[in-house]
Amino acid sequence: MIFDRLKRFFIVLEGTERDGPAAFSPGQAVSGRVVLELAAAARLGALRLRAMGAARVHWTESRSAGSSTAYTQSYSDQVEFLSHRDTLLAPPDNGEVTVLQAGRHEFPFTFQLPETLATSFEGKHGSVRYWVKAKLHRPWSTVKKVKKEFTVIEPIDINTPALLAPQAGAKEKLARAWYCNRGQVSVTAKIDRKGYTPGEVIPIFAEIDNCTSRAVVPKAAIIQTQTFIARGTKKQKKSVVTSIVGDSIAAGKREVWHGRALKIPPVGPSILQCRIIQVEYSLKVCVDIPGTSKLLLELPLVIGTIPLHPFGSRTSSVSSQYSVNLDWLSTIPEQPEAPPEYSAVVSSPEAEQSLAPPCRSELGGILEGPFFAYIQEFRFRPPPLYSEIDPNPPSDNIRPRCMTC
Repeated sequence: MIFDRLKRFFIVLEGTERDGPAAFSPGQAVSGRVVLELAAAARLGALRLRAMGAARVHWTESRSAGSSTAYTQSYSDQVEFLSHRDTLLAPPDNGEVTVLQAGRHEFPFTFQLPETLATSFEGKHGSVRYWVKAKLHRPWSTVKKVKKEFTVIEPIDINTPALLAPQAGAKEKLARAWYCNRGQVSVTAKIDRKGYTPGEVIPIFAEIDNCTSRAVVPKAAIIQTQTFIARGTKKQKKSVVTSIVGDSIAAGKREVWHGRALKIPPVGPSILQCRIIQVEYSLKVCVDIPGTSKLLLELPLVIGTIPLHPFGSRTSSVSSQYSVNLDWLSTIPEQPEAPPEYSAVVSSPEAEQSLAPPCRSELGGILEGPFFAYIQEFRFRPPPLYSEIDPNPPSDNIRPRCMTC
């Protein structure tokens, strides 16, 4: 039987190993081959290939129709993104079968992905999956099947005006306990842009005013919201991606965050264009107030796949990737200032060397990305050091010139 003759039957996608992952972008060509390894000659009918991609959602909800009656409502929906069929080995026209000799046989294939596809995703109530399936038809036997999944990543470029725009907000809340007003808590927060990529650091600028009689604790977190839609009904699942906790703020005090760093861990990109599945992110600044509900301020985020261009935005690129506060750049006057006085100039050679850009080894882990440029704190190079000794004294062999000639 062919079970004894078929040693191996698998799919290999170009650029990957047999069991390795494969990732593609919308509009890209997918190439590969179906491999048959036969221990002996075998009679085959046809070898067919199908590529599929779809988003599916499904969940159930229990509902009550009375005191003793309950039923379960099911919600499901599906959106197909990709459907491609191909015949790699067709049966002869005379109705006979094809005989393949023992050994390894490869059947190449290629197909084009559509220009618009949702990113691969696995969630609690739905998924976006892509795969290639091959079916081997044999005379008087069951169909042999093999399946190979691959990943699609929709490109999201954060170098767009909408995603480079700063995000800011403010909220306040009255703290009450037993109908007593204990004061007000307010928070103001800002981030330099809306779009980020995994691995980047978000510098958070915030002010928290605690005008209550008790201490409060500020926190910040990145929240992922998965939204599943079916039959006009939505099902959401929220989870904390990463978070930081600030210092406790005493009663009547204020806390200021000067670019508090929050690093984005490896997470999937945002999914915004799928009809039944959406994946969104937000930055939430939270203040825990004893005796009452929390004060929450939410700023929208988009997790992209194309990082910020090195010189696309001076302030955004440097401050977000290296968590450096560059507010002092806005204070530089348009007209150059006068050179410094001699007395203000550094007089030691060791201190003079401090004006040079630092070496990469001296920076340690401050700069995690490419070393773009070092921003000096001086707009002008200081004048040379003053000295009573002439650095270029006249030679003794030169005859003095007569001033009366």
